Amino acid sequence: MPNIKSAKKRVIVNKTRAARNKSRNTALKTAIKKANAAAKAQSPETEALVRAAIKKVDQAAAKGLIHKNNAAHKKSALAQLVK
Repeated sequence: MPNIKSAKKRVIVNKTRAARNKSRNTALKTAIKKANAAAKAQSPETEALVRAAIKKVDQAAAKGLIHKNNAAHKKSALAQLVK
């Protein structure tokens, strides 16, 4: 455990940010899985789920959760589901 005041704060801030990142990452993965499952089942709401998943990918890239090239790759794969 750190003794310096700024180091103590860093521990708290890192824990908070890690929890936030984990939540966002989980939501991103869930949205992608739902879109994939809907496409596989040829569900009528596939397009809406893909659109929602692409939005989540864009938000994750904007927040720095994933790299912009990784986001582009995920969006391309999701777009292939709609075709």
